[in-house]
Amino acid sequence: MQNVPVIVDIVRSPVGRGKPGTGGLSGTHPVDLLGQVLTQLVERNGFDPGLVDDLIVGCVSQVAEQAVTPGRTAWLAAGYPAHVPSTVVDRRCGSSQQAVHFAAQGIAAGAYDVVIAGGVESMSRIPMFTARQGAEPNGSIFNRRFPEGLVNQGISAELIAAQWGISRDEMDAFSAQSHQRASAAQAAGHYDREIVPIETSSGLFTQDETIRPTTTAEGLGALKVSFENEEMSKRFPQINWSITAGNSSQISDGASLALIMSEATASRLGLTPRARFVAFDVVADDPLLMLTAPIPATHRVLKKAGLSADQIDHFEVNEAFAPVPLAWLREHGVDPAKLNPAGGAIATGHPLGGSGTKLMATMLNALERTGGRYGLQTMCEAGGMANATIIERL
Repeated sequence: MQNVPVIVDIVRSPVGRGKPGTGGLSGTHPVDLLGQVLTQLVERNGFDPGLVDDLIVGCVSQVAEQAVTPGRTAWLAAGYPAHVPSTVVDRRCGSSQQAVHFAAQGIAAGAYDVVIAGGVESMSRIPMFTARQGAEPNGSIFNRRFPEGLVNQGISAELIAAQWGISRDEMDAFSAQSHQRASAAQAAGHYDREIVPIETSSGLFTQDETIRPTTTAEGLGALKVSFENEEMSKRFPQINWSITAGNSSQISDGASLALIMSEATASRLGLTPRARFVAFDVVADDPLLMLTAPIPATHRVLKKAGLSADQIDHFEVNEAFAPVPLAWLREHGVDPAKLNPAGGAIATGHPLGGSGTKLMATMLNALERTGGRYGLQTMCEAGGMANATIIERL
């Protein structure tokens, strides 16, 4: 029992549209956004923040307002003890999921007793790819290995759709379902326990603003494709050009955090763990397809856990683009009703560095609501990587 890592609590902000000046969180500095989630996590669990051994924060664009270790700044702004350190993790879209892995693994190793782990991303204030501006991201050795160059994630999603035979109609139907499931979950109050309100200059921001309840597959089918170009058509004649803004994740603002402790520490503090960690995995796959690593990561994490897919009650596969979970579903053949049952990033947004713990919050709350035992979460990440985590509800 001594070093068994458990989740005591996990919360997230509502998700705002990542549109400068118009999104509900676009006027909120990312440090302030993270800080509000942090203080509410600490206050609602009533423990001494000085007991925290580390604050591990996932963030992709670590520049401008998200530079200078945002977790450390948020911690100090909250007035918490100065001796508590913080660090930043960049595993691209899986950054906060990796932060959770590091926290739980540190507890299991006996290096930590109490860790807060999660992430933040304000895509309205720090646009995607800001960190690349003015620099060539690849070195000459890399370019010699891949002389034709890799491709952006939209092209990778098109290649996945072609390889797995996923049609535009199937993508749009899945995407409309994401909005319908998320809308139903929001209306039923299924997000209420995981969302903490955020004070903004326009008032209190209390729910995801990215969900569109009236979305239909027919409406999505009328949208123009986003990535078609002549050069890529010649290079990849198998592509049918099907990826649109409607079957892709939404650019978003958000933050999320988990309170993770050893089981012994939680018992000593009189706190009731909500879940334990069963297994972790991180693996990489083809960097050209880029978004397929959740498939082998799922195989590997199930093997590590000694479980089969039919023993998992809830799956979260991040909806970076509709072909990602659909190809994963083709390979693993699970009950589609268990996959993203409360919707996913196509409806609820994808605030990059904050998405991992956002999904985990939704998954844990769903397990508690339905009485499920095991949940499995996996996320594709730029460069062809993926994290996978299995938790057990307590």
